Parts: sequence; structure tokens; C-alpha cells
Amino acid sequence: MEISLAHYLSLAAVLFGIGLFGVLTRRNAVGILMSIELMFNAVNINLVAFNRYVTPADFTGQIFSIFVIVVAAAEATVGLAIVLLIYRNFRDSFVDNINLMKW
Repeated sequence: MEISLAHYLSLAAVLFGIGLFGVLTRRNAVGILMSIELMFNAVNINLVAFNRYVTPADFTGQIFSIFVIVVAAAEATVGLAIVLLIYRNFRDSFVDNINLMKW
């Protein structure tokens, strides 16, 4: 039995759905960042799978997935800085307190 494109797409859809559920239901900022990273990984699976099955001679899917990984690393750095700022000011990392940081 060969693994087809549909298998990769269904795996990525499940991962993206779990990540979306985590983003919508979590109150902890670290959990939300982890869920966003899970969604990025689902996108990377889609990019590499489409590259493998649609244009196997090119490396565009891998190049785009490396770009997504770089953006995810930058997002994790900025997100972690924001989480540390929230924790330093409020002694917890719940996203309900973010609106208190306006002034």
C-alpha cells in the first residue's frame, strides 16, 4: 500500500484542526503559541506533499516550508517576549490580561 497525497492532506487537516481548536479554546499564551506552531507544521506538510506529488523535479515546496519555519521561529521569539512581559507584570500568562497592557 502506497502513501498517497490524500494521506498527507488528511494528516495535515487533522493537525491543523487540532491547532485551530487549541488556539480558540486555550487561555494560556504558551498553549496558544504551541497551537500556532502546530498549524504551521500542518502547512509545511501540505507544502512538501504537494511539491512531491505535483512537481517532484522542483524544490519550491521545500523552499516555502523553510521560509515558513523561519517565520515561525521569529513568531515564537516575539511571542515568547510578549509572554514574558505579561508574566512579569501580572504573574500569570493568561491572555485575558493582555487588554490591561494598553496604558
